[in-house]
Amino acid sequence: MPDFLPCPTSPCRLVAAVNEGSAKLAGECGDGLVSTQPRKEIIETFERAGKAKPKYGQLTVCWARSEKEARRTAFETWPTALSGVNTELPSPYYFEQVSKTVTEDQVAENIPCGPDPRRHIEAIEQYAEAGFDHIYVHQVGKDQEGFIEFYRREILGRFHSRH
Repeated sequence: MPDFLPCPTSPCRLVAAVNEGSAKLAGECGDGLVSTQPRKEIIETFERAGKAKPKYGQLTVCWARSEKEARRTAFETWPTALSGVNTELPSPYYFEQVSKTVTEDQVAENIPCGPDPRRHIEAIEQYAEAGFDHIYVHQVGKDQEGFIEFYRREILGRFHSRH
């Protein structure tokens, strides 16, 4: 299973990739990979293009005390959560335009929302099954302390570090 350790303290060039072209570039010239897409093809392309290097997955979630509150918060805070949108737009203007067409249901389909540990664990497992060895959980909700406590109590114990 992936671990939850921070990036190494030495300077490194982590290259972001959301498709096979950028994954190939990351493998050729980067010291590691960062992706918001739990896709095995990205990992396979990255690994074919270079030696063994760390692979970091960024999982966006929205924890709140209720699913209704989390969905609303995710929609208001991170409406461009749809797969690939936040990496392909050239300026804030386009983010605003896309945000006008997104629904709360669409955001909730792409972001684990609420206090159900199963949704969060399943999302983490998607990254692990794709081949990521590190996962960064990006909480877009306002209650950071609640989120940290929830992950300490319900999530982290289910995964262990390989280090």
